[in-house]
Amino acid sequence: MSDLLLSPEDRYAKIIEARKHNDDGSELSVLNLGPTHPATHGIFQNILLMDGERIIDGEGTVGYIHRAFEKIAENRPFYQITPLTDRLNYCSSPINNMGWWMTLEKTLDIEVPKRVQYMRIVIMELARIADHIICNSVLGVDTGALTGFLYVFQYREKIYEIYEEICGARLTTNMGRIGGFERDWSDSAFKKINDFLTEFPGVWQEFENLLVRNRIFMDRTINVGPISAEKAMSYGFTGPNLRAAGIDYDIRVMQPYSSYEEFDFDVPVGKSGDTYDRFCVRNAEVWESLKIIRQAIDKINAIPEKVFHANVPDYYLPPKEDVYHNMEALIYHFKIVMGEVPVPKTEVYHAVEGGNGELGFYLITDGSRTAYRLHFRRPCFIYYQAFNDMVQGQMLSDAIATLSSLNVIAGELDA
Repeated sequence: MSDLLLSPEDRYAKIIEARKHNDDGSELSVLNLGPTHPATHGIFQNILLMDGERIIDGEGTVGYIHRAFEKIAENRPFYQITPLTDRLNYCSSPINNMGWWMTLEKTLDIEVPKRVQYMRIVIMELARIADHIICNSVLGVDTGALTGFLYVFQYREKIYEIYEEICGARLTTNMGRIGGFERDWSDSAFKKINDFLTEFPGVWQEFENLLVRNRIFMDRTINVGPISAEKAMSYGFTGPNLRAAGIDYDIRVMQPYSSYEEFDFDVPVGKSGDTYDRFCVRNAEVWESLKIIRQAIDKINAIPEKVFHANVPDYYLPPKEDVYHNMEALIYHFKIVMGEVPVPKTEVYHAVEGGNGELGFYLITDGSRTAYRLHFRRPCFIYYQAFNDMVQGQMLSDAIATLSSLNVIAGELDA
C-alpha cells in the first residue's frame, strides 16, 4: 500500500519501526500534539517523534474541520458566498469580506468611489489590529504571561463594537456589499473609531513594554522556531511570517488595492524569522495600521459627498425599507440575492493582505448564477506545512511558542 493512503498514525508506525532507538540506545516516543489540545488553538494535529523533551521529527494532520467551502461556493449565488469568507480567518473576517467584494468588482468591472475605498481601508486595518492583538497576546499566554492578554483584549472588544455599529455583527461580520457598504457610517461609528485611536496607542505601548525587553519572554522566543528567508520563500510564506524572515513583501505595496498607494506607511521586517521576530513584526504592524487609519479618516472627512456605494443598481441591494413597500425594489432584491443578474464569463484572481498574509480569491465564471470554480488562497494552509520542519531539534515547549507565533487559524487552514 502507498504511504499516501496510510493514516498519519500508520505512517508514523512505519517510521518508528525503522527507528525505535537513538544511537546511544535511548528509546524514542510518539506524542500527539492535538487535535484537541488547547495549545494548538484549533482542531489540527501534530504527531511528534520525541527523544525525551526534544522533537526529532513530526507529521502534521489537517482536515478535522474541513467544511468544503469551495464546493459549497460553486452552488451558491455570489452574495451568499460572503458568509463563507467570514469563517476563514475569523479573527479578521472583514478583510475576508472586502477581499471577496473586490474580486467580484474586478469580475464585473465596477469602479468603487474613493470614499468607499477609504472606508474599507479603515475596516481592514482595524481587523488587522484585532488579529495581531489576538496573536501576540496569546503568544504571551503560551510563554507564561497572562497579564498582557487580559489587558489588551478589551480593545479587541472595542473594535468589535465598531463592527457592530457599522454592520450589526461582531465576529462573523458579513460586512459590505458589491460596490460598497449597505449603509453609511453613523456619527457614533466615527466617534468609536476616534475614541479607539485616542485610547489604544497608550495601551499597546504598555503591552510592548511588558514583553518586548522582558528577559524571560526573550529567552523563550529568541532562536525558537526560526526559518530562513530562502526556506520561507520556498514554502510560499507571505505576510508577517515572511516579513519576519527579512523579506519586505506586502500586497498593499506590491499590488495596491483600495487606493493603498496613496497612504504613507512602512513595512516592518525582521532578520532571523524566529518567534521573537514574528512577535516584533506584528507589534510594529499595529503601529502602522493606526497610522493608516488616521490618514484614511482624514481623507474621508475631506470628501463632501457622503457616498457609501457605487452606482450599480443591477448588483447593489436596494434599501430595505423600499423592499418592504416597493414591488420593483423587492424584485431587484430577489434577483440579486438569488443570482439572477447576468455575470460575464471571465477568470480573475484578486489578493489582499490578510492578517496572516496573502489572502487570494481565484474565481472562474461561466455566465451562470454561481461560480464555476472558486479557490481560496489561505495563508495559514501554506505556512502550516513548514511547522514540523521549523521545530525539529527544538524542545516541546518551543513548539508551542512557534505554533502560537505562526498564528495558525484552524478555520483558514481547513476551508
